[in-house]
Parts: sequence; C-alpha cells; structure tokens
Amino acid sequence: MSGLFSLKDKVAIITGSSRGIGRAMAIAMADAGAKVVISSRKREACKPVADAIKAAGGEAIVVPCNISDKDQLLNLVNKTREQYGRIDILVCNAASNPVYGSMTEVSDDAFDKIIGNNVRANMNLTHMVLPEMAERGDGAIILVSSIAGLSGSRNLGIYAISKAADFQVARNLAVEWSKKGIRINCIAPGLIRTDFAKALWENDKARAYVEKVTPAGRIGEPEDMAGIAVFLASPAARYITGQTIIADGGVTIADIF
Repeated sequence: MSGLFSLKDKVAIITGSSRGIGRAMAIAMADAGAKVVISSRKREACKPVADAIKAAGGEAIVVPCNISDKDQLLNLVNKTREQYGRIDILVCNAASNPVYGSMTEVSDDAFDKIIGNNVRANMNLTHMVLPEMAERGDGAIILVSSIAGLSGSRNLGIYAISKAADFQVARNLAVEWSKKGIRINCIAPGLIRTDFAKALWENDKARAYVEKVTPAGRIGEPEDMAGIAVFLASPAARYITGQTIIADGGVTIADIF
C-alpha cells in the first residue's frame, strides 16, 4: 500500500522552492524518494534547501530561474535533463503579487507582471515538459493556485484573476493531455504562514479574523500543503486530473452567520 505514495526515482522540478510552500513540498517529495530540483531567482537562497535534503539522505540540485524569463525557464528544463535525464513531476509554485488594493490602482506594468508570472509562465513551463511526459505515457503537473481565485476580492483583484486562470489552465491541459498519461491538477491554499503572505498573517486583526472564521481554527503552515503535492504526484492520484484541491482549513465552507 505504501508504494502508492512513493516517488522513488522520480525527478521533480519545483519553482519557488527556496522557501515557504515550495520548500515544504521539495522536502516532502525528496522524503518520498524523488530527486528534486530546487529553483528560485537566486542560487544562494536555494542552496540551503538542497543541502538540507542531501543531509537527510535525499538527492537535490539547484537551478536558479526567474520565471518571467522564457530562456531561463528553458534552461531550468535543460539543466534538469542534463543532470537526471528526465522530468516526471513539475510543480509551478512561484508567483507574484506586487500590489495590494483596488484594481483601479493597478498599473499596466503590475498587471502584466502578475498575469505573466502567475499564468503565462506556468503555461510556458508546462509546454516545455509535456511532450516528454507524453512520450513516456506518465507525468504529474501541479499548479499552486489560491482560494483567492474562488471569490471576489477587494484588495487582491488581479492576483485573484490570475489564480482563477490557473484553475482553467489545469482543466484545459488535462483535457488535452490526460489521455497521454499525464495528470494536471491545482492546489488552492488558504492563508498560509509564508513570507509571501506575511502582510496578512502578521496583521493581528486580519489573523484573528481568519482564525475565527476558519473551522480548523488556525492559519495554515507550508507543511500542510506538502502532503497534498506528494499525493497528486504519486500513483495514488493516478485517476485525478483537471481538479483543484482546496486546502484552506475550511474557510470556503465556513458558516459565517
């Protein structure tokens, strides 16, 4: 039964894996047996994660990549193939949100950055790995989205649009590629204790409100997302594709009355 959740000898690229959710997923996948490629913009930020994995007996390399640069995405893929010969798992976790406030205040440049990094970069990277996965008849792609894409947002409007788009990217890719043995799914976290969401969970009023309305009674930790990623990447999820797993402690089903 345990083999259902094994990633032994699989090769996984995880973007934005120097910290937060990506880091937790990388460590968990390595623990499940995967060879992991740690990637974010700066090599020095990635190295401690790779070192921790290797110290625990796992295997990992570092390939820096700015997801906004298509050439760097291609380099990420090529360097992984040079080292390991294949790519079995892709986790698109890196994202951007340079603004907080009304959509009317978002500049064209900020809009382009959010949509470019959170949607187009995911599409570019998936298109680079899909053909080889299809040739083998096996592969798993995970897009890390957000529950922000499930409702209206007063202060995260463009970010929410980008995350809603990721749901549809997964559905479209699943329709196109699942007959080739590739599973493409999303994870939609709620508020997680990461640097990316620091402005929210460090705000005492905001955190208290979230903890009050969340059935689980707390905000999430990066490790809460890691097991979901291992599951979706493993044989245990071989009949799941085009879906979004919501992991928010129950916020989206909460009785607020």
